[in-house]
Amino acid sequence: MKLKNICLALVLSVSLSGCADWIYRIDIPQGNFLDEKDVKQLRIGMNKEQVTYVLGNPVIQDSFDQDTWYYVYEIKRGMSKRGKDFRKELVISFEDGVLTQVTGDFELSEDFNTPLDQ
Repeated sequence: MKLKNICLALVLSVSLSGCADWIYRIDIPQGNFLDEKDVKQLRIGMNKEQVTYVLGNPVIQDSFDQDTWYYVYEIKRGMSKRGKDFRKELVISFEDGVLTQVTGDFELSEDFNTPLDQ
């Protein structure tokens, strides 16, 4: 009798573990979603207001360095079927209120080093 109960419990637990994918779990996006075409609009020499117009407000502004902005986007997938978790970053540096350097996971346009005034 005990063996029968143990076998029944084992079969039930194995069969119920197969139902784990039936539960819907949402993706959790956080941060600034940046489109590649928006990042390609950046030009050296832009002021902070122009960068904010193109990309929006940064997620993180360093309290001790007002000339460095961090745009971070991260998504945690609720279900592995929808893909892997990923993270993208863009760090923008200003000098005297003017854009001087952009680093991160995005490609810049070929015209990045051409100021807007020309």
